[in-house]
Amino acid sequence: MRSKLNFDHRMHLVAGALVVALAGCQTTSSPTTGSSGVSYGDSKAVETVTTDLGSTDIQMISEKMTQSLIQQPLIQDLIKKRQLLMASPVKNKTSEYFDTRLITDTILTQLQKNGVRYAIEGEDMQNQTDELRRQNQSGLYDKSKAVKMGKMQGARYRLDGSISSIIKKSSDIKDVYYKMNLRLIEIETGIVEWSEEKDIRKSMKR
Repeated sequence: MRSKLNFDHRMHLVAGALVVALAGCQTTSSPTTGSSGVSYGDSKAVETVTTDLGSTDIQMISEKMTQSLIQQPLIQDLIKKRQLLMASPVKNKTSEYFDTRLITDTILTQLQKNGVRYAIEGEDMQNQTDELRRQNQSGLYDKSKAVKMGKMQGARYRLDGSISSIIKKSSDIKDVYYKMNLRLIEIETGIVEWSEEKDIRKSMKR
């Protein structure tokens, strides 16, 4: 009986040692920092480095706009009939520089994941027409295999919007108020079928 207890005790110690050793070999989920000091962080973490419009703001704006728009019966009908949407770049009316296309692209990506189809425009449209001309007019392509001109489809609705800001400063604090507005317009009639806005206020001690 005593030998069995001693054996069980030894096995318990071995198992404990293995657990400790394995724990020491496991990698942690903390960001990895290289010799340059650069590290990976959570892309979804709240970003509060400055009062400027940041990644967290873009995520919040895009999420609210998409949730509001996708719930509209008009959008559900558009999805059902496989009609097209297009989006103009959001206009930057603030005093700071940032690429508003980040907002537009994020909203379109989220809408497409919910079944909305959209047509390209702007710079992308120029690339599209250049490629159509290249295949049909350059003489470099087999005409029987080149895509055909005149097959592009027009969108029925267009998204456009703007973002503006009001900045207030004192000797010890800076307060920035952002407002983002987005509209859905029927292209044929020019009627605004839907609109939404999102407010953000950011303050920082100076």
